Amino acid sequence: MSKFADYGLLRTATELAPARRLADMRVGFLFNHDQVHQVAHSLPIAIALAELAPGIEVILAPTNARIEAEVRRLAGSRAGNGVTVQPLRVRKPGSRLLAAIAGPFAPAEKLLVYGDNLDFFRSLDLLVVAEKTSLLLKTRHGLDQLKIIHTRHGAGDRAIGFDPASALFDHVLVSGEKIRRRLIDDAGVDPDRIAVVGYPKFDLQANTRTHSMMESGRPVVLYNRHCTRHLSSWYRMGRQVLDWFVEHDEYELIFAPHVMLFERPFTLTIDKLRIDRPGRIEDRYLRAPNIHIDLGSRASSNMTYTNRADIYLGDVSSQIYEFLIHRRPCVFLDAHDTEWADDKNYAHWRTGPVINDPDCLGDALAEAIRDPGGRFAAAQKQLFDATFDLTETPSSVRAAQVVARVAGVDLPPARKTPTARRLVNA
Repeated sequence: MSKFADYGLLRTATELAPARRLADMRVGFLFNHDQVHQVAHSLPIAIALAELAPGIEVILAPTNARIEAEVRRLAGSRAGNGVTVQPLRVRKPGSRLLAAIAGPFAPAEKLLVYGDNLDFFRSLDLLVVAEKTSLLLKTRHGLDQLKIIHTRHGAGDRAIGFDPASALFDHVLVSGEKIRRRLIDDAGVDPDRIAVVGYPKFDLQANTRTHSMMESGRPVVLYNRHCTRHLSSWYRMGRQVLDWFVEHDEYELIFAPHVMLFERPFTLTIDKLRIDRPGRIEDRYLRAPNIHIDLGSRASSNMTYTNRADIYLGDVSSQIYEFLIHRRPCVFLDAHDTEWADDKNYAHWRTGPVINDPDCLGDALAEAIRDPGGRFAAAQKQLFDATFDLTETPSSVRAAQVVARVAGVDLPPARKTPTARRLVNA
């Protein structure tokens, strides 16, 4: 019996199809990125939809071999049981040539895959995506009739997450009231096109087994910095931070930057268009016995490190909110002399001290160890609760119900049950 039977949601295809025949319906879930970090934000919804409405054809569409392997791994036995995996690739000779030329500098394949697979997209009744480049299907390729639902990926505060492009989606799934309000106020999204569903990634990875490394008893610090030049701490002070930990082996350090920082020789910033070179990781850091460096493995994005660390050290990554599923100390690096106090794009900086000099790390970390509850505990709780609306019903189930409704299928409302798993933050 499916785990979703506990929620009173499993029905036959006949019972579920007052609006239209489910057997005629195709819902695609697109996984279009270089790295795997977006998969967990929408794959749980696809799995839930296939179980809640078994007559709907659910198609998982990864666009490169790395993503395909991760999708198949996480989908497991569900692939082939109401769920189809249909890989999409850049196919046209001209597209392949352009991708080869532009690939080191820009995500060319990610953009070209749409035009090369229009027949697939035309065959869908609904497309579910975690990123915004899919809007090219409407704005460039003329698929105005295709309904597209945006799941977002992460629950951070950066302004780019609330730009006007969000209003072009037919529906947007959000994790909590903070996101809903900003989409209305900043992006102009119609409130009727927004659904608060919680955070499906937590259904899949909130209890990811913590890494077996670094069991020396020393405090473990996660340095998680973003790849965007005008926001990141890496370009101006990242190596100073690593140097500090080389000299202070009373701490263990996990250096797990945004998975796209070292994906290419150059990083492309979209919201303020520019290309930068992140450089290389020097041997002195690779040899340091108290530093674990991960530039993009699965563990960088599946909550392994956010679950393992005792202290979070970062700048603007949305992983701060995943870290706060359990309240722990945070320290933030301001490399740009930011006027952040009243800026909602930096709301997460209210959850820990902000420093603008790596020489201040010692004092900030020592304070975190002395007072792990800290003076920021109330702010952490308030921001986490505003960011994630978590209920007894799994977020993926809530999201799948919305996807079905937008597709024209009425699923019965989820009922809360005492056996349902609830995420409790400690």
